[in-house]
Amino acid sequence: MTLLLPERNAEPEAGDRRADLASRAPGQRRDPQRAAAGISLGILVVVAFVALMRVDISVPGMIESASNAERFFARVGGLQFPEPADLLQLTVLTVGLVLTGTVLAAVLSVPVAYLAAENTTPGRGWRALARFIGVFTRALPDVVLAMVFVLLFSLGSLPGILAIGIHSIGMISKLFADAIEQIDEGPRLAIRAAGGSKLQEFSAGILPQVMPSWVATVLHRNDINMRGSVVLGYVGVAGLGLEMSYAFKSLNYGLGLGIALVIFVLCVAMEMISSAVRVGMLGERAGKGVFVKLLARARGGRRGGAAPGARTGFASVDAAMRRPWGSVRVRTAIGAWLALAAVVAGVVVSGINWGDFVTFWAKVPAVAASFWPPNFGNYGFETIFTAMVETVEIALAATLLTCMASIVIGSLAARNVAPNPATRSGFRFLLVGIRGVPELILAIVLIVITGLGAQAGTIALAFGGIGLLGKLIADSLEEVPRGPERALTATGATRLQMYFGATVPQGAQALIGHTFYLLDTNVRAATLLGIVGGGGVGYYLLNAGQGSNYQLVGSIVLMILVVVLLVEGLAMWMRKALR
Repeated sequence: MTLLLPERNAEPEAGDRRADLASRAPGQRRDPQRAAAGISLGILVVVAFVALMRVDISVPGMIESASNAERFFARVGGLQFPEPADLLQLTVLTVGLVLTGTVLAAVLSVPVAYLAAENTTPGRGWRALARFIGVFTRALPDVVLAMVFVLLFSLGSLPGILAIGIHSIGMISKLFADAIEQIDEGPRLAIRAAGGSKLQEFSAGILPQVMPSWVATVLHRNDINMRGSVVLGYVGVAGLGLEMSYAFKSLNYGLGLGIALVIFVLCVAMEMISSAVRVGMLGERAGKGVFVKLLARARGGRRGGAAPGARTGFASVDAAMRRPWGSVRVRTAIGAWLALAAVVAGVVVSGINWGDFVTFWAKVPAVAASFWPPNFGNYGFETIFTAMVETVEIALAATLLTCMASIVIGSLAARNVAPNPATRSGFRFLLVGIRGVPELILAIVLIVITGLGAQAGTIALAFGGIGLLGKLIADSLEEVPRGPERALTATGATRLQMYFGATVPQGAQALIGHTFYLLDTNVRAATLLGIVGGGGVGYYLLNAGQGSNYQLVGSIVLMILVVVLLVEGLAMWMRKALR
């Protein structure tokens, strides 16, 4: 009997065949749009580095200029404050007009968001129109809106309320629409199948699901508007900002810095109150912000596939309709009534002259004609264009500095990255403190140290951006899936290896989206910092407004709109391509 043994070269031949098949197999097809987005991102980083070099931030020069600050504060002597009654009245007025403006924006954003959401819009034309309204109002600086409304209405809080309200529509309506697109369609379709109207679909099928995200968005926007209200005082809007501008213009620096300190405390207090409301009213856990989750969904889609509102916590619809009045429902009801009382109080303390809504129509043609045709006056196009380029450079340089600092601070503020809870809490508190400092006030202090120019504006924007971007990064890193992190930890990886091997790769897409959001914000903010001498086109914008050269104002606004729309378009394309 002959025993047949396998040939020794049989296995190598099989291996050779597999290698030959692998070599002939088509490679993974690369997405050209994704590659183009990656190249564009690299070019943008290089441009930001060039902009940072052109700004020429000199740390040794700032140290040498520290003596300027010492002499300045020695000349100031000490902080001064308005009389207690006046200070209380100004504080209440500022809070009232900011709250009223934010609520106005929230109300106006509902129909815009309904038309802009893909699953509720009547048609593509309506959706395009609503999206354009959101982008346009977001790109139009609130200080320019305030200038226009000061011309149309009497001096007071109404111009500020309308400026804050219209400008805030852009951000709030976008996030409102993104939340509508993420709903569970089941309740809405059930109402439609039962013969319900469009209003019933919205009020019973959509609104209950999106309300938590909407409340969080409005609270966050109110915090932003509180810090932004400072600059509105420079164009005649009543409140703490106006008193601070009067103090600095009259060289009463002690009073100006005293009011600036009050504004800082007010911003921090508003941030803390908003956080408490989110936790108490929405049941939000620390570090899991509804607003941040909404941004993540808008940019990268919802992880896990479950739609918001899909988990009702009730066995049936009938059970949900007959909820018992437990502690959670009582607390929610009390919070809703308190919120309504705060809104009514805000309108009352604002002292709105309702008669202006009847008389301002006669002024509209003359005011509109004063802005047309746009021209560049005695400055010329080259001067204004150069200033606009400087504004973009300030925004890019500040975004780069903010990104480098926020990655470190935001990571240490994340629960899954920080070495211990004390570290996380400390950096979270640091981010809250930074967010409480209005960029305009910081720019004024830096101008004293470094002098007029782009350096002060860039540092002010970079510092202020850390509070926003650091929080977004921290929340995004906390929300990454834990599986890859646990897998690396199980293999003996260090905390640093886990961070770079699992946490950062999963949060990279959110980081890119948040950075573009900051860049979009910085372009508008850099314009406003020029008002106090922080470099850029804001200086010419303020001078033109105060000199009633509204044709130049119109020209500058058109340039700002073009730049902001370009940044918005680039950001939308990048997020879509890198998704």
